Amino acid sequence: MWEFNNKEKIALYQDDGKTLSYGQLDKEVESLFKHINRRCLCFILTTNTIGSIISYVTCLKKRVVPALISRNLDVTMLDTLIQNYRPAFIMAPLNMKDDIYKLDVFRDGKLESIYEFSDYVLFSSGFIEDAKLYDDLALLLTTSGSTGSPKFVRQSYINIESNTKSIIEYLKIDDKERAITTLPMNYTYGLSIINTHLQAGASLLLTDKTLMQKGFWDFFKQEKATSFGGVPYTYEMLDKLKVYKMDIESLKTMTQAGGKLTPELHEKFAKFAENTGRNFVVMYGQCEATARMAYLPADQAVLKKGSMGIAIPGGSFKLIDEKGQQITTPHTTGELVYEGANVTLGYASTLSDLSKGDERNGILYTGDMAQFDEDGYYYIVGRKKRFLKIYGNRVNLDEVDRLIKGKFETEVACAGVDDCMYIFLTDKAIASEVAKFVSEKTRLNPAAFKTVVIDEIPKNDAGKTTYKELEKYYDV
Repeated sequence: MWEFNNKEKIALYQDDGKTLSYGQLDKEVESLFKHINRRCLCFILTTNTIGSIISYVTCLKKRVVPALISRNLDVTMLDTLIQNYRPAFIMAPLNMKDDIYKLDVFRDGKLESIYEFSDYVLFSSGFIEDAKLYDDLALLLTTSGSTGSPKFVRQSYINIESNTKSIIEYLKIDDKERAITTLPMNYTYGLSIINTHLQAGASLLLTDKTLMQKGFWDFFKQEKATSFGGVPYTYEMLDKLKVYKMDIESLKTMTQAGGKLTPELHEKFAKFAENTGRNFVVMYGQCEATARMAYLPADQAVLKKGSMGIAIPGGSFKLIDEKGQQITTPHTTGELVYEGANVTLGYASTLSDLSKGDERNGILYTGDMAQFDEDGYYYIVGRKKRFLKIYGNRVNLDEVDRLIKGKFETEVACAGVDDCMYIFLTDKAIASEVAKFVSEKTRLNPAAFKTVVIDEIPKNDAGKTTYKELEKYYDV
């Protein structure tokens, strides 16, 4: 992975003024690897900082297998993950040093801090045996954002390389790009931005500040960012911030993935891009497909609002019905199935799973329900499992979410059990109106719908709603 040719070019700009050229990045990689010196499993507690990038690039270039984990993960959950997977090394921010030493799993005193670099520290865990690793295993990513689930997605070198090249091709990323980080590095979408821009010899502007902080926009303008990526929540915030009126002349490209925008918000940003000579590119992906599976070309963003687009270069889609038969008629709902070299190896839930080979053979049943139109553009209509049976009627929770957002322009999350849908809102004033609206739209008895007003909709560090956390409100 990655041969950095332009050694003098600045690869990384950090929001505290620190920079690192591609040549310096290469030197940091060599220095760090001297202390690891073998293929093994490492945990990286990630941040959008230079030290975190050095850790990750070292692993991929030197065939060390990293598991990327949010540095904000609860320490008890982190302790459990380390006990389950027994990594040979841990790389963490320097300001977490004491916290790592205090973990229960290291109470025997075998943990040792062996090297400091940039704003990070390398620990030797003291575990005696290295994990048995499948030869093409390159990376472990969790699908659960900030939670401590032991399940990782196993990505291969072929997966990462093929998807990275494909994304560079359809987004036309070159060495003049300057992408600012808006998503966490341990999230597949955020990581794909890092992968593509390093591969293209471009620059990354590193910050953990959020879009709601003045410091983010100061850094954006100072370093003349040319692109950013976001999930639907990101674009909801950008809309509230009236980004259309901001002085951000350097911005050329906005990308969106991580869930479906409402058609209204999609159209608003597509028209903003069209009217200002920018590109707005909606994409579709999953960690199980490394990152991206589809994109909507910028010149179709207005015309095909609501669409996730077409398959990326080298990939293909089909829809299947409940009997597993391929659907060939437009505007017919079926499960979306993807085929391509970026389909990952499978999952890992235990240490022994890291020795497993390719369990998917390039085919991914996405779990998303979709349709295609007469031009072959695909539209997600919901998740296969995000349905409730209300008095015998199948109701798509994602579709209800979108209907409410489109009508009331409010934060919402629908969940529940069969015959009882809970509609979670943050605005008490519209609660009764929303319930009436949903009942009318679904043509179902109002008794099936309960509105619950909470302070905020729970989200993981990638901005996705964590529906599991809402279950505690059932039967309120």
